[in-house]
Amino acid sequence: MFAAAAFAGCGDSDKNKAKAPPPPVAVKVARVFQRTIPLVIENVGQTRGSVEVEIRARVEGFLDRVAFEEGRPVKKGDLLYEIDPKPLRAALDRSKSDLATAEAAHAKARNDVARFKPLVEKNAISRQEYETSVSMEEAAAARVEAAKAGVRSAELDLTYTVIHSPIDGLAGKTEMKAGALVGRGQSTLLTTVSTIDPIRARFYLSERDYLAIVRKYRSEPDGKGTEAPFEMVLSDGSIHPHPGSFVFIERVVDPTTGTIMVEVNFPNPEKVVRPGQFAKVRVPIETIKDAILVPQRAVSELQATWSVAAVSKDNIVEMRPVKIGIRFGNLWQIESGLKPDDRVVVEGVQKVRNGVTVNPTVVELDDKGAEKAPDAPPKPQEPAPGSGH
Repeated sequence: MFAAAAFAGCGDSDKNKAKAPPPPVAVKVARVFQRTIPLVIENVGQTRGSVEVEIRARVEGFLDRVAFEEGRPVKKGDLLYEIDPKPLRAALDRSKSDLATAEAAHAKARNDVARFKPLVEKNAISRQEYETSVSMEEAAAARVEAAKAGVRSAELDLTYTVIHSPIDGLAGKTEMKAGALVGRGQSTLLTTVSTIDPIRARFYLSERDYLAIVRKYRSEPDGKGTEAPFEMVLSDGSIHPHPGSFVFIERVVDPTTGTIMVEVNFPNPEKVVRPGQFAKVRVPIETIKDAILVPQRAVSELQATWSVAAVSKDNIVEMRPVKIGIRFGNLWQIESGLKPDDRVVVEGVQKVRNGVTVNPTVVELDDKGAEKAPDAPPKPQEPAPGSGH
């Protein structure tokens, strides 16, 4: 019987252990931010040179030489390509020969007219014969002009065998190598030269955003106003150090997409930004005073419903639905659902639920919502030499 009682006592102890509540979940909490932030319009765009020139072969021939380094800066007038000039020199010689022949024929026709004129006045020849000579002289003069045009065309074609850069800029890769036949039936693309300082960003605005920007920065009747301070954010998250300015806004809104094309100029003296990069272009429209901000990782989303885990003074979690506003870096603006003195879970959100008690560790966040490193404890002072310790 004693053994049975002892066994029953052990059973009760195990049940009590099973019913013991689990320890509070360890989480990290932080107080919400509150600061004035800009309300910005942001769009993804693509960069392009402020001037972009396609270098093409304008005459047919074999490339003799590629005279530039791919991807390197070039100056206006620098030699880029040479096309074999020998066939075009021969064509120029033929044109000059044709001109000489035409000029000789014109001289003969002119002499015939001069000789026939006194004869027709004396009725020594018929007027028809004289008028025929005059017509032949005019035709010969026209052939001379045509031959001169042929010479000028041949001379122009010969100049096209030497191709220079029309602008200061950055040369791209060469599309054709030395020895390639170019210009047969079309103006072959050889390379592209781009001016990258300044660099342009092209993007598309919705009608609503377009109207907001124009009303904010172009409010004067003459179309002038405060210059919009455009900012470019590169793909690695870094901000281009130079603000941009409007270049142009497209004439019409695209009826199929409801957007309008915009180009913005950015100084690029370091020449870091190259054509073809994707970047975000943003411009502030207004400021939001005393906005409440939380790190993005503190916000949970389920079926388009957003919530945060707020922690009370008694360390009890309250899952609060919130209305999010704009994204500010790694932070979300909270339009409703939180107060300035609230604490929210920033690490361990997936481990908590409404009403549970947590074991919070209060952390301090920096301006970007990242956890600040704890201050290092002060180093103990070393005893002075000769102190005897």
